[in-house]
Amino acid sequence: MLTKLITVTPEAEKLIAHMARVSNPNNQDNPEIDKLLAYCARNSHWSIFEMANMVVEINTSRAIAQQILRHRSFSFQEFSQRYAEVKNLETYEARSQDVKNRQNSNNDMTKEDKAWFQKAQSEVHTQAKDLYEQALSRGIAREQARFLLPVSASTKMYMNGTVRSWIHYLQLRCGNGTQQEHKDIANEIKKIFIEQFPITSQALEWEA
Repeated sequence: MLTKLITVTPEAEKLIAHMARVSNPNNQDNPEIDKLLAYCARNSHWSIFEMANMVVEINTSRAIAQQILRHRSFSFQEFSQRYAEVKNLETYEARSQDVKNRQNSNNDMTKEDKAWFQKAQSEVHTQAKDLYEQALSRGIAREQARFLLPVSASTKMYMNGTVRSWIHYLQLRCGNGTQQEHKDIANEIKKIFIEQFPITSQALEWEA
C-alpha cells in the first residue's frame, strides 16, 4: 500500500453537520445529517467541509512528492534527506509520451523498451547509491551527499487537510491528466475517504 490513514476528526460528518446548523441552534443536535450534507455537497456549500480534517501517510518518490506538495491548501511533513540517510530508490514502468497532451503518457511501450528502461533505472540506482554511500563515508554532510541521488529516491510524507481540500484534491488527481503513479496514490486515498466520510462520498457519487 502506498498510503494509510493516520488520523481523522472523530465523528467528523456529525461534527460538520452540527457546525453547519450554527444559525439554527435549536436544531444543531438533530441526528438526521444525511440530507444536509448531501445538499451542501451537491450545491457547492464547501465552507462547512473545512470543519474536519484527515491526515494520510504517503510513501512514494521525490518526483511524485513534488507534485503532491503543489496542493498548498494542505499541511505537510516530509522525510528529510538532510537529517536521515536515504535507503531506497523507486523503480517505475516505461510509458510513451502522449503527443496530444504533454501531461499524459501511454502504456504502449514494447517489452524490449520496457526491459531497457528497467535496466537503465537499475544501473542509475546502483551507481547513485554507491556514490552516495561513498560520500557519507568520507564525512560529506547528508544535505550535500543527497545531490547525488535521483528523483526516484524514496520518501515518506504526511498530508493533512480539511475535508474540503481532500474533496477537491481527489476530484482533480483521480481524473485524467494526472501522472499514473500520482493517480494510484489518489485512488488509494479516495478509498480511505469513502470509508471515513460515507455520507459525503455518497452525495458526490463516489463508490468504493
